[in-house]
Amino acid sequence: MKNRKITVAVLTILLALSAACKRSEQSANIIWFDKPATYFEEAFPLGNGFIGMIVKGGAPAEDLILNESSLWTGGPFEPDMNPDAWKNLEDVRSALFSENYKLAEELVRKMQGKFSESYAPPGNLRLRFNHNDSLFDYKRILDLSTGVATVDYSSGNNSFHREYFVSNPDRVAVILLQGDTPGSLDFTMFSSSLLKNRIEYRNTGLIMDGLAPVHAEPNYIRNVREPVIYDTTGKGMRFRMIASVITTDGSMFTDSAGLHVSDASEAVILLSIATSYNGCDKDPGMEGKDEKKSASDYLEKASALSYNNLKSRHINDFQSLFNRVSLSLNNAEAPDLPVYQRIINYTDSVADYELEALYFQFGRYLLLSSSRRGGIPANLQGIWNPHLRPPWSSNYTANINAEMNYWPAEVTNLSEMHEPLLEFIGRLPKTGEITAATFYRCGGWCCSHNTDIWAMTNPVGNFGNGDPVWANWSMAGPWYSLHLWEHFAFTCDTTWLRDYAWPLMKGAARFCLDFMVSDPRAYLVTAPSTSPENKFKTPDGFIGSTLYGGTSDLALIRGLFNKIITASDILQVDADLKSEIKTTLTKMYPYQVGKKGNLQEWYHDWEDADPQHRHVSHLIGLHPDNQISPLFTPDLAQAAKRSLELRGDGGTGWSKAWKINMWARLLDGNHAYKMLRTHLNFVDPTPGAINSGGGTYPNLFDAHPPFQIDGNFGGTAGIAEMLLQSHLGEIHLLPALPDAWHTGSITGLRARGGYTVDQEWKDGKLTKAVIYPDFDGEVRIRYGNNILNINTIAGGKIKIDPETFKSLPLQR
Repeated sequence: MKNRKITVAVLTILLALSAACKRSEQSANIIWFDKPATYFEEAFPLGNGFIGMIVKGGAPAEDLILNESSLWTGGPFEPDMNPDAWKNLEDVRSALFSENYKLAEELVRKMQGKFSESYAPPGNLRLRFNHNDSLFDYKRILDLSTGVATVDYSSGNNSFHREYFVSNPDRVAVILLQGDTPGSLDFTMFSSSLLKNRIEYRNTGLIMDGLAPVHAEPNYIRNVREPVIYDTTGKGMRFRMIASVITTDGSMFTDSAGLHVSDASEAVILLSIATSYNGCDKDPGMEGKDEKKSASDYLEKASALSYNNLKSRHINDFQSLFNRVSLSLNNAEAPDLPVYQRIINYTDSVADYELEALYFQFGRYLLLSSSRRGGIPANLQGIWNPHLRPPWSSNYTANINAEMNYWPAEVTNLSEMHEPLLEFIGRLPKTGEITAATFYRCGGWCCSHNTDIWAMTNPVGNFGNGDPVWANWSMAGPWYSLHLWEHFAFTCDTTWLRDYAWPLMKGAARFCLDFMVSDPRAYLVTAPSTSPENKFKTPDGFIGSTLYGGTSDLALIRGLFNKIITASDILQVDADLKSEIKTTLTKMYPYQVGKKGNLQEWYHDWEDADPQHRHVSHLIGLHPDNQISPLFTPDLAQAAKRSLELRGDGGTGWSKAWKINMWARLLDGNHAYKMLRTHLNFVDPTPGAINSGGGTYPNLFDAHPPFQIDGNFGGTAGIAEMLLQSHLGEIHLLPALPDAWHTGSITGLRARGGYTVDQEWKDGKLTKAVIYPDFDGEVRIRYGNNILNINTIAGGKIKIDPETFKSLPLQR
């Protein structure tokens, strides 16, 4: 009997330890609050790349904000709306080369087109629970590793439990509602929308049919008589949303107020949304898909599955992606505090390494929730937007923001999430070729500052009303081409490179070749040129944005040309194009170091109108491209560093995220970490709250402000960049490890060339690395100043520890 008691005691202890370990493991990927969300920036985002759901966890009233990734205003883009724009090009160039920047600034406005269209919200699903308004024991949780949100609380004598997830395998949002006693669950379900709509309540739920406007003016355009325009001839995107209670043990009836469920202990709600979007070249009203059939089909198929089956299918799909990468910093455990309190404490300099790891995984969570195969790329807000006229139209801002969304895709082992953007790039040449010809009399294709679901490519500004500082930038083609190259660099898929990426990259390169002209010193430059959203100040005091030979333009073009040469060699094609590009590279205006030791942003060594401007576009060659590095171009790297010092550590959320990446590329882990800490500064979403610069909202959303998701993705990419780099033809282990992260491990990161890399470190030193190659070959590995070359076998394993560098031939 005594031995049995000991066995039971030991078993009890083991079970307790197991439960504690499980809680600790789960806490690393859990965000929780002790109160419902009042504001959007306190709520939980859920998504499957198609449907987005914002969960506030309200009680007694829950207001679920819904989105569908393809629901936009407008229709197919007409790229020749300013057919005479090109006629102004020579006058602009003449003014520039005469150093008459004021005239050039006036003339270039004639080379503008329409604004983009806007991402639109279909509506909200509302649940009104009939119980006491007084709540206690409230807790809502989002588990990043499963994509499941829960809400638990008590009211009166009853306790309530809810679960929410948005399934990619079954293309529906799923809601479980439970009360702890029979008959305690009593609620009404109804819906609303900012768009034109018609709602019908049926036996088990509701159907909303709606219509998006044919145009919505950007939110920053004021004093417009009709900022939102609907069509009466059948144009405009349609949508259908269906919400249905598929199982309940209570009774149901409908009236004009909605669907009522009473005397229940449980209910399961399925929600599907579909639009008539049928491609960027088809009018969604006149040539659209049958959104009613699509929404009904999704719901019908999902309704055949049990709740547990739906949930397990969702979690299996989600975890197959999310669990590829794990990060531990200083063996830290999450403090038992709501996430908003953790961010506040962190802002007040309280160390929370688990918050930093959580933020890294949150970016990965957002990407796989907002960008899935076969879908639309993540926009400025991912897929989560409550506004009819969202900030900056929630479009694709192509001078940094749309690209930043996908910086973590390849390196954090979510390559499949990159595909919506890569496929979208393939839709741009159809309109971009016309824009190149109409605005610049060039071959190839181009894309400008903004684009949208309709693959708009023209310079924006509404035909002369836009400031050239943002409206007239034309270099999205080279920047998007970098994403094509990066996908190949990580996957080594030569078939994809040859058949898909190569033609697109060639078209972007052809535009650049045709667009550049000789300046008064016989260098090839872009003209007109701008440096995204920054302005210069000439010695005579003129402040403007239009110049020739801006550094960011030439860096993007130089980067594209370098990739074209390499791709031509790999594919053994287009030798004539390669030769033309090689010759052109020798004639391009080179990087310049200014009098302050900085990398010049402007052709001349001018001052910045705003010395601490948020954009650092002239440093594109440092990051995201690989033209500048401390290892191979130390002088330029020093100039880039000086530019960052002069810019300062402030800025909007995404600007701080970009600087994390740049300091990591400079191999300065401590400064990169400093930027991460400022990036995670708490920003209060309360209207009227005083917030200084960018940072992080209570739910970990990035604060531009307002909310922009790019900073989340850029921050995640920056953390990865601190721990692994591979852009210089070698795998660089722990390249920018900050002193603060003295101990840790990361598994599952990807390196260019087709490698998966695990690393462990202690006391700031690498203790172990394991590299898993996808292909046979040779890999060059760097740690500190040590380099070794190792032969690889596909599917094999390369184990590295400090002794490895002593036992193998080294190059220094």
